[in-house]
Amino acid sequence: MLVFCQLTTLKKKIMIAIIDYKAGNLTSVARALQNIGQDFIITDDAKKLDSATHVIFPGVGAAGEAMDYLKQKKMDKWLKSCFLSGKPLMGICLGTQIIFDYSEENDTQCIGLVSGSTKLFPNDMIYDGRKLKIPHMGWNSVQLRREHPVFRDIPAGAEFYFVHSYYPAPSREAVVLGITDYGIEFCSVLAVNNLVAMQFHPEKSGTPGLQILRNFCSWRPS
Repeated sequence: MLVFCQLTTLKKKIMIAIIDYKAGNLTSVARALQNIGQDFIITDDAKKLDSATHVIFPGVGAAGEAMDYLKQKKMDKWLKSCFLSGKPLMGICLGTQIIFDYSEENDTQCIGLVSGSTKLFPNDMIYDGRKLKIPHMGWNSVQLRREHPVFRDIPAGAEFYFVHSYYPAPSREAVVLGITDYGIEFCSVLAVNNLVAMQFHPEKSGTPGLQILRNFCSWRPS
């Protein structure tokens, strides 16, 4: 007699880990995840981070202090392992800037997940006859260069909230996903493999920002 067994694959529950590296901005990210009904933890414990399905690397602050803390907790090495593992990883603001090799802020050697540097905006930028202020603060648009699952269902012309004096400058154009104009055109979104990173704050960007977070939480990089 033949017995046929139907095997059911249980879908792993999504759990987002927000990396706590004393760089601020954690509460607003947590509230945004609560808003979309997503479970999360805030931690700097490698074992807890390992157990998460997705990782968000946010931050507001200075590159030098942030890197000092990451090195102290050996989180710089963990982030490299996370990136190589294929686990979905999102960088936000400072969490985007310090994934590069180097930041001009505090003359800081950074993590090196992506080749390139973080540069200070020029102090002589002009738009429509007026000098632009630094930091770049407020709402601005992003011009996407290609489609990406994390930006699915984002309406054309959507604006996002920025607050920064330094901007990402990847070495390879291929990793640039979106650009923004503020006196100069700069890379405001980058994507490579299981990593997507943005200079703006999706957690402070209203409906489009929440949609980005939803998309990230369901993202399964191929």
